[in-house]
Parts: sequence; structure tokens; C-alpha cells
Amino acid sequence: MATATNIDLSPVTDSGIYSSNVREDSARTASEILQEDLAIHHVFFNDEHFHNHIPHQVLSIYALGASPEDIRACYERNKTYQRPALPSSQDVIQSMHEVAKFQEYFGKEEHYPNYLAFFQHEIDEKGICRVLEEYVFAGDERAESMMCRMFGGLIHPLIHLGFGLEFNQPAIVAQGLAQTAVHDDWLGRAFFISAEKMAGGIGKPGRKSLLQLLNEIRADKALIESVQWSDGNKIKDGVLHRAPEQMLKYASQFTVSEDQVDERLADMINTVVYYTSAAQRPTREMRLDFFFIHCVNSSIFFSKIVNLPFVNQQSKLRMLEWKGRIDLLMYTSRGTPDLLLDEVANYPLKEDWSQIFSRSIAHPSDDGHLAKLARALANGQKVCQAYESKNPEMPIRGDMWLRIGNIAVDSTVDEGDRPMWVRSTGFDEAWEPQERAHM
Repeated sequence: MATATNIDLSPVTDSGIYSSNVREDSARTASEILQEDLAIHHVFFNDEHFHNHIPHQVLSIYALGASPEDIRACYERNKTYQRPALPSSQDVIQSMHEVAKFQEYFGKEEHYPNYLAFFQHEIDEKGICRVLEEYVFAGDERAESMMCRMFGGLIHPLIHLGFGLEFNQPAIVAQGLAQTAVHDDWLGRAFFISAEKMAGGIGKPGRKSLLQLLNEIRADKALIESVQWSDGNKIKDGVLHRAPEQMLKYASQFTVSEDQVDERLADMINTVVYYTSAAQRPTREMRLDFFFIHCVNSSIFFSKIVNLPFVNQQSKLRMLEWKGRIDLLMYTSRGTPDLLLDEVANYPLKEDWSQIFSRSIAHPSDDGHLAKLARALANGQKVCQAYESKNPEMPIRGDMWLRIGNIAVDSTVDEGDRPMWVRSTGFDEAWEPQERAHM
């Protein structure tokens, strides 16, 4: 039985929003490996706060039909550079029941094991529903800070929590919440909360799609010029430093009312896949942006979140609105690259989804990003198909999904020191292999 301390995957009930040929023996192997990772590894694998992606990769390839041997091979490769788990303190864990103490430890990575143990106990006592309501959706200072932190760190806390919710694993949810607590909340304070206030609150009827807002941003000179290659953090030192009012103006216009959820979900997925796939250079081999793929990879969880019976409608609307807003901000922060849809539409169809999944599973150096991308793309096709005839402006349609899947596996071929991804595609320097990309 899956609990907040025990991982137990079943191919019948826990195969995810999108899966293909999930195996019973792989479920057992994935459960064992995730249990070991939970026990012995830290949330960050280095001092720069790069994230442990083992749960992301294991769950992704398990859902795509990986064998036990495939899962073990990925784990053996990616456990070699993980940091060991830090010790926890019962005194600190107990003190976290006081709101002031809980917040005192925010943003401090050494308290990840304490937050993890705390949330494990809370989930086993109260269940995921009540814990999310109390610590993320309550609207008080503690919950607001958690909500802000969840969308920090290149949305890794959201991704981790999403995996826990999608695969019905309370232990992964506990990890996601603990990870959330040790991130910072500056982006939430500077961007999400401000955009929400400008929008007039949560759930206002949206008059513009995410695609419309993206196109308006692409024509706004202030935003186009707001980021420089030399910016250390292209969101903080670029967009939100040089053009915060302009960015907030567009972000605040992405709103979702209760009757728009399904339409806006498809709009969000289609738009992020559009700018991720079409941000190309005609004179360069096709590549995908490392930052953009996080917007695609996190999109799959919203197919689960918007249908969770234990999350209230207001919280679902808020999550979807924040997701659309981070998508707009991410695109702008990478230098508002030109989007060449013909490059995507004309890409050769060489492999079907099963072949793309197989290549993603077997990639010799992927840490999970490619497998996550392949699964999110296949899910995007499923979600958006129903809207192709209703919305003729939707840019990604028909066999383009499969073409993008081919681009994903072809562009990440392991070739020595060649990076799998481009970072910040709007800048000429990003396409020069000798240049070091900045965050």
C-alpha cells in the first residue's frame, strides 16, 4: 500500500495520465528504486541546488513501458552524482507544528529532511487532501509562501508534486512539498501575486488566450529588449528588472473562469509546445531549449490537477492561471526567440510514438528530461485533438505532435560532449557551442 513513507506502484491504478505498455515487474522495480532514493538521497545533487531527478525519470520511463532492466540502468547511472541524505532532527520536526517555526526554516536546504519527515507525518495523519488545503491553498501567510515557492526553482517543486499526484504516491507528494519549502519565494512575490492583483483576483473570465498574449509579447519592443545574454538570471536581472510593468500587464490578462478550464488547458499545452518546438535557427541544426521544455514537461500534470476531486475549483483555477503566467515569463526571459513553425511542420516523420518512447528510455545520458518531454508531447496531442476543429488558430495540430517527438529524440542524440539542449534560444550566443549559457 502506498503511504507517505512507502512507495507502491500498481500498473492498474498508478500508470499515470499518459502511459504505454506499463508492466507489473517494472512497477515493482520502480517502487523499490524510488524507496531507496527516498531513503538515501538529498533533494539537490550539488551545492548550486541542481535537483535530484531520479523520481521524475523513473516514473516517466515506467509509464512509457520501460523494463526493470531499463529502470535499473537509469538509476545506476544517475545515482552516482547524488548527494547523500542529510540527518533530520526530531526537535525541529516537532517545532514545525508552530506556524512561526515552520516559516523560520523556509528556504534552507539543510531542513529538507525535517520538512520531509514533517509532511510524511502530516499526510499519514490527515491525507493529501487536507495537507494541500492547509499548507498550499489556505490563503494564509504560510500557504501563500508555499504557493510562491512551488513555482520557483524552474518549477521543479511543482513538477515533483505533480508526479506524486499523478501516480498516487503520497511519499512523492511529501517530497514535493518538502522541496517546495526549501526553495525561495521571490518570484512569487514579485510576479505571481502582483499579476493576480492586477487581474482582479482568481478566476476572472479570460478574454485572451495564452497564444494571443504570447503574440502580443513578441511584438512588444520593451519586452524584446528587456533581457541581455550577460544577465546572470534572465528573469530576475532581465525581464523583471527592466520591464516589470510590461510583463505584468500581459501576465495578468491570462485568466481562467470555471467554464474555461478545458479550453485553457489545451491552449496552455499547445502554446508552450509551439514556442518550444518552433524556436529554431534556419542555419542551425534543430535543437530544443532546456528552459522551455520545463514548461512542456510540467503541462502534463494539469490534466490530473484540474480533475482532482479533492482540490477546490478556486485552487485549480489559480494553479492553471499561474502556470500560464510562468509560461509567458519563461518565453520572454529567453530572449523572445523567433518562432518558425514551418521548421516543425516540414520535419520528417521517421518514427512513431512507440519508437520515440523506446529511444527516450534507452538514451545513454538522459536524466529524465527527454523521457518527460516525450510523454508530455504525447499527452498534449491527446488533450488538444478535440480542439483542433474548434480553434483553427491553434498552431500545433495533426501530425505535428509526432514530428516534434522526432525532433526531441533526434536533437538529443548523444555525441560526446555535445549538450543535449540549447539554453536561451533567443540569443545568438546560445547557438554557439563554445559559449557558456547563463541562467
